[in-house]
Amino acid sequence: MANLVTITESMCKGCALCADACPKNILEMAKDRVNNKGYHPATCINMAACTACAICAKMCPDSAIRVERDA
Repeated sequence: MANLVTITESMCKGCALCADACPKNILEMAKDRVNNKGYHPATCINMAACTACAICAKMCPDSAIRVERDA
């Protein structure tokens, strides 16, 4: 099992604070879809590179991100 970033897209308001804070630059705003609020939600583009630092989750003002570390 690898580290896992779970983004609740319906809660995301597309502020990009998570993407800006990610030290691995593996989060970006999905350009190909919008959520039920009309925002481009955050998405992880390279889960294998995630170090589970959880900075993204800490930066999210809506608590839409959960990070799980590989056990």
